[in-house]
Amino acid sequence: MMATTLSPAAFAISASSSSPLKAKRLNNSASFYSQTPFRYNPLSARPSIPRKATWVRATVLQDQEEKVVVEESFPAKTSADDGGKGGGNEPPESSSLESWVIKLEQSVNIFLTDSVVKILDTLYHDRHYARFFVLETIARVPYFAFISVLHLYESIGWWRKADYLKVHFAESWNEMHHLLIMEELGGNAWWVDRFLAQHIAVAYYFMTVFMYALSPRMAYHFSECVEIHAFETYDKFIKAQGDELKKSPAPEVAVKYYTGGDLYLFDEFQTSRVPNTRRPKIENLYDVFLNIRDDEAEHCKTMKACQTPGNLRSPHSYAEDASEDDSACVPPQTDCEGIGDSIKESVTSTPVEQNI
Repeated sequence: MMATTLSPAAFAISASSSSPLKAKRLNNSASFYSQTPFRYNPLSARPSIPRKATWVRATVLQDQEEKVVVEESFPAKTSADDGGKGGGNEPPESSSLESWVIKLEQSVNIFLTDSVVKILDTLYHDRHYARFFVLETIARVPYFAFISVLHLYESIGWWRKADYLKVHFAESWNEMHHLLIMEELGGNAWWVDRFLAQHIAVAYYFMTVFMYALSPRMAYHFSECVEIHAFETYDKFIKAQGDELKKSPAPEVAVKYYTGGDLYLFDEFQTSRVPNTRRPKIENLYDVFLNIRDDEAEHCKTMKACQTPGNLRSPHSYAEDASEDDSACVPPQTDCEGIGDSIKESVTSTPVEQNI
């Protein structure tokens, strides 16, 4: 999801010279390098599923209330002092060919997001809510595209990923409520904004479907770029407009979504958290944007986890598995990447081997 007063850099979190996402550093952001491999499993008491360790760079952006950490993918470009070897941030088990492909995919994603940001900066320089409406309309598209391709694979018997379907639907549900909030704030008042958002969304859908079928890793990284940019720009908006936002009431749709009785889907898209551990307060418009920003941080983490095949599980699956005494009931994982791997899997696997 995306936000206001976008920096010319494309959907990035760090402004260091070795980062491929050449975003402007926020004034009160503190950058640091994480020396711990990315761990997806939110429950330390439960054995994690084997997965590749990924070294990450993180940036902490904070306001008066709390710190929010957003993790960045391995960079697409190398720095001057690493000898052209990727700065040590590539997946440790990647071959040189795979590393080159990753860099190419990420370079394409960064070019695309840079181009879109420059256009939106020109069109929506000082119209914040209209810009939010356009961006939120577009932000829902990737998750719908992922679900479409996953349903197609399932329908033709290639592979099934129930957890992916659940999490991506929860992500689209979250983005939809961001959109409803922007509509209640008047972001869709102009016909030209609605026309632009809807037609971009249609084109973006078909692009994402093609990209996801070709390379899920590339599609997930592109969405990570979008979500990183959204987090950064919401954070910047909060810092610039915080005093005014605190004087305005929260939209009713935001109060219902963040404080409603059934928050299952709210917990479902936050794959780095244990369910029931984040319960927002909504007292004014500032709280609304603060929580939208934090939602984007959670989307970033989920999109990063998805870039390693088999690395994504529904947060609620851990609790369900913990209640199972018979480990044989847990279906095996089937890690397919793109249409080529799906065809290979359909030829070499029997139906009982495919994941539910």
